[in-house]
Amino acid sequence: MFELLNTDTLLRLYQGFFITLEISFVSIVITSIAGLFLGILMSFKNSYIYTFCRFGLEFVRVMPLLVWLFVVYFGFPRWFGWDLSSVSAAIIVFSIWGSFEMMDLVRVSLQSIPKHQYESAASLGLSTLQSFVYIIIPQALRRLTPMSMNLLTRMIKSTTFAYLIGAIELVKVGQQIIEFNNKNDFAPFIIYGLIFFIFFILCYPITLYSKKIEKKWS
Repeated sequence: MFELLNTDTLLRLYQGFFITLEISFVSIVITSIAGLFLGILMSFKNSYIYTFCRFGLEFVRVMPLLVWLFVVYFGFPRWFGWDLSSVSAAIIVFSIWGSFEMMDLVRVSLQSIPKHQYESAASLGLSTLQSFVYIIIPQALRRLTPMSMNLLTRMIKSTTFAYLIGAIELVKVGQQIIEFNNKNDFAPFIIYGLIFFIFFILCYPITLYSKKIEKKWS
């Protein structure tokens, strides 16, 4: 049974895990920056900006991730003449989805700050920008961090969809190994069990850290 876990198998799983990390890390970095920027913009009382952001959020939420992946990977190269790899397409999709979801979390965090904090900042002679930078955003980040951690773990787990457009990430590699060892009845249990353990090790510390921060700042 354990002959399946040889050096070649572990190396291939490592390579797939590296692709999973690449998609996750790049998407999370883009999500964090773009989501924070869009969330701050959305909190301003500009009807045009709010309408655009709200439409983007609802459009992203209504469209299933799988459909997004197919549209970007199969549609964009034909429509715009782009040469997109499956990994690049996955990063684009997860970044767009994550950015709008993060934007909404930022907006909620900013709106949760009591009104008197804005008034206090204005009474000190701070401009709107200074109020956000020095007073509002630091407080909002304390509320945002636990919620954003949950979003980031969802993004990491959602990278498994990328195998459906040909990305050779962890699940795809596992599927190839199982198909190659189709005579081994324990192959699915061992390989998928190992993949489950890898994702657990990757996501569970983030969940624990989120709970720790939430408890500390509550």
